[in-house]
Amino acid sequence: MNQRRVLVTGAAGFIGEHLCRRLANDGAFVHGAGRGAAPSFVHGWSQGDLRDAATLRRAFDDAAPEIVFHLAGIASGSRDLHAVAATLETNLVLSVSVLTEAVRHGSPRVILAGSLEEPEADDAAAISPYAAAKHAQLTYARMFHTLYRLPVVTARLFMVYGPNQDGRKLIPYVIKSLLHGDAPALSSGQREVDWVYVDDAAAALIRLGTASGIEGRSIDVGSGELASIRTVVELLAEIIAPEARIDFGVRPDRPFERVRTADATATEALIGWRARTPLREGLEKTVAWYRQR
Repeated sequence: MNQRRVLVTGAAGFIGEHLCRRLANDGAFVHGAGRGAAPSFVHGWSQGDLRDAATLRRAFDDAAPEIVFHLAGIASGSRDLHAVAATLETNLVLSVSVLTEAVRHGSPRVILAGSLEEPEADDAAAISPYAAAKHAQLTYARMFHTLYRLPVVTARLFMVYGPNQDGRKLIPYVIKSLLHGDAPALSSGQREVDWVYVDDAAAALIRLGTASGIEGRSIDVGSGELASIRTVVELLAEIIAPEARIDFGVRPDRPFERVRTADATATEALIGWRARTPLREGLEKTVAWYRQR
């Protein structure tokens, strides 16, 4: 990444911030874009709502990127009706706008953030507005690659966790509850999930930005192993407060949740990356970060 010019949308977000720090440490010239304040380790910043065409175009003009990491968007699996319009505009339409600007700016490599929630088969139904938007994003990415020869790659991200995640997400919610002596109120916890530590995910994204022969593809970014929500919560309790009460089953399970494991072997063969952080180690690092604050 030495001296490469990189644009990261959503650079102040959870994954974006970790990615930008790693890119800067690797010697890249990092230009971030988003609505929040600029992280201290980016070299340039475009502040504003990227759904505005002029704001997005200025970000590309200022960054002059060789590689674009598009991470801006809504990361919510809500099944509520109000999520339909929000994910359509913020996830799908913005992604198409980013792809369009990339073609206009010389077709740099574009890495899109996909999701484990995307339907696996073309005739399978999306199980949330977020999943539908991500599935449609993949269709557009393939079209841009085929029709306009844009070197776009989709990172199918599994359940990324780690320091400084949105407090409404499961792991930070449980950590904060246990640190404050409160009993987390949870669903049954039976769902099994492929968890991947955020530093590992950032390393995978960088590999996707530089690996050859993967243009037009969707590539899994996960550990290749499953652990139930109950297992993760119980591990957090062991680390923080072994005697703590955990209220499983007081909230309903979300309907139609997918259980899917990343194809870690295929990903390693394609880009030379595999998740390196064991689940307990990643949870301990995450807890340590919250303890310090």
